[in-house]
Amino acid sequence: MKRLIRPAILLLLSLLIALFSTAVTYVAKRPGSALSTTAAYFLQVTPTPPVEEDRSVIGSTDGIVVMGGVITLIVLIPILLRWKDWAPTD
Repeated sequence: MKRLIRPAILLLLSLLIALFSTAVTYVAKRPGSALSTTAAYFLQVTPTPPVEEDRSVIGSTDGIVVMGGVITLIVLIPILLRWKDWAPTD
């Protein structure tokens, strides 16, 4: 009986999630009107903001290269300072 209960529960949960997501995303439209009067009440005209110039340069990777160097130094400096502790002694 256990072999049937788990798949049945998973199937039921999957169906419930699918129905719930369908119910949440479905919007019923009134026939004969494009906009509802209540929706038209909340619509406001806003001016388009002016376009601002982007000061970044396309393809510039200077910051990425610097951060890569810093990360490399953070990793390599402790290794170089303690290499004698890790080196095998014969």
